[in-house]
Amino acid sequence: MTLLSTAQHIARDTRRDPRSHMVLIMVSVMIAAGAVALVAYLLWPTWVARPASAPQRLPVSVGATLFNVPTAAIRRKIQRHSGPQERVDLNFIFPSLEPPDAPKHVSADTIEEKVQPIDRIFISISAHHDSLAPDMRVRTIYPRYLEQAATPLDGGLTMRGFREGSPYANEDLFSATTPNLNARCTRDGLTPGMCLSERRVDGADLTFRFPRSWLSQWRDVANAMDRLTAQMREPRG
Repeated sequence: MTLLSTAQHIARDTRRDPRSHMVLIMVSVMIAAGAVALVAYLLWPTWVARPASAPQRLPVSVGATLFNVPTAAIRRKIQRHSGPQERVDLNFIFPSLEPPDAPKHVSADTIEEKVQPIDRIFISISAHHDSLAPDMRVRTIYPRYLEQAATPLDGGLTMRGFREGSPYANEDLFSATTPNLNARCTRDGLTPGMCLSERRVDGADLTFRFPRSWLSQWRDVANAMDRLTAQMREPRG
């Protein structure tokens, strides 16, 4: 009301003094600018856009077989998407089986970390394209190259070495039935020995890799592979 009265007063003065019409124009502009500013203030959004966080698990299809994998466990950034993939590489902390934290970058100050014991179990899920199944390889291919003698180890685990000159020279095959385990392991040398254990799930093969030294707790390792396989096959929650 005060602004209206002022405008009316200026209009009367304009009739007396024609030069005062400039004052009226300036006041009108000020009133319009104030109104626009008030409307803009009232309508301006108060929310702040935030980037969407990555989902904890991703549904991926490998060999037409569905897996729900923890996003943080995927080793390669290019594989961190849902949908069909030819291969997915994962790693989990052992024995907790939790996805690892952010990868550590090696520098001159942290170079010593490279020789620390491995605390992860690595998994590769790949389409098998009807290749020979892992259990068939254990039953039909490996026996051709194994030594005859078998060495019994802790609680039902046995070891048979591969013959020198065979495709698997400098490796040993470890087997057990309860829980089930078949692992082909390199022998310790300049680098610690590593084990490879495979299993087939519908159209995909799962390849587990872990240090040979873990065979001292082989039951825990076998159960961990079973648990990880079951968890990745569970429906997405």
